[in-house]
Amino acid sequence: MMAEGEIAEWKGPLDGLRVLDLSRVLAGPFASQMLADLGAEVIKVEPPEGDDTRHFPPMRDGVSHYFLSVNRSKKSIVVDLKTEEGVALVRELAALSDILIENYRPGVMERLGLGYESLKADNPRLIYCAISGFGLTGPLRDRPSFDIVVQALSGALSVNGESGREPTKLGIPLGDLVGGVYGPIAILAALHERAATGQGRLIDVSLLDGMIGMLGYLAQLPFFTGEDPKPQGSEHPNLTPYGIFDALDGAMVIACLTDIFWGRVCAALSLDEARADPRLATIQGRKDHRSVVTGHILARTRSMTVAELESLFVEHNVPHAPILGVQAALTQPQAVAREMVVEVDHAHLGKIPIVAPSVKFPGERQAPPTAPPTLGQHTDYILRDILNNDAEAIADLRRRGVVG
Repeated sequence: MMAEGEIAEWKGPLDGLRVLDLSRVLAGPFASQMLADLGAEVIKVEPPEGDDTRHFPPMRDGVSHYFLSVNRSKKSIVVDLKTEEGVALVRELAALSDILIENYRPGVMERLGLGYESLKADNPRLIYCAISGFGLTGPLRDRPSFDIVVQALSGALSVNGESGREPTKLGIPLGDLVGGVYGPIAILAALHERAATGQGRLIDVSLLDGMIGMLGYLAQLPFFTGEDPKPQGSEHPNLTPYGIFDALDGAMVIACLTDIFWGRVCAALSLDEARADPRLATIQGRKDHRSVVTGHILARTRSMTVAELESLFVEHNVPHAPILGVQAALTQPQAVAREMVVEVDHAHLGKIPIVAPSVKFPGERQAPPTAPPTLGQHTDYILRDILNNDAEAIADLRRRGVVG
């Protein structure tokens, strides 16, 4: 019995929905993890050897860091899709699911008998999200693709890096992660539509399309100027001061987006001469005299510690940040206050820390995430409680290698 005033634990707004996850590696698993974070039951279908990322080093006691990062709160079943019975079993699960996510190359699922049109016949309400490098149409649809390929073809790689040097890929694999952003958005929109029509639909998510969409104002610039944006390191192409500035014992990020913040930067660093300079009074003026602005700021920041700068910028309400490593980022007070790292019980490793869901719902006591599953951890549960197989049938499926 709950104590008076206690808020009941709540799985999330997608509680009651079932997701059949036929994806692997990163784009699809990140998308299905987002839905699991929101309360959906996610059934991850894996081949006998498991998701490829189960074998990506570094490992701890045979468990990959990579797999742990994108598979929290899911259930794992091992099914051999090279067998007719394995395909039939997945078709049964699809008929009992609300959403299916796959990220094979176009045509693979159709050849297996698991394409949208085939599954739609048994489950017209199924929302089927196909995530691929280049989408279901176009001259590149059949090509293999990974994160760096998408970054290169989208133009994103060309604008990343230091000025005057070769571009470098983004440190985070955004070329894959965009599938986990746009996929769930489209799925949620389709769920809204289904509530009115009773019908599911096919969703076509292209990672290249997603990265082009992520270019934002950088895509609009050449429409105005006729020129490609160039790498500028941590500087903003049109705004200054906006970037990384040296300090005595490190560096500090300063982000001056408007004239108001320029005044605050000058006040914090006692830049009276710069503040009075009419050339630097506007955004355009500061852009035209970027080296002058940078010189004024570095003359002050290089004589101060990061802690001293942070104190001044907090006092004057200047957008700023020290540059944290990943470990420091995960343990900073803000991340701790937002409970962005939680401890979970892993079936093989015991208690382990993982990153928590990023979306919060104030007023609800959200259920904590569960650990990423071991390979086939929930096979018996899924066969028994969802597909209504008895122990003898499950044993027979195992004996014949249909499930693992």
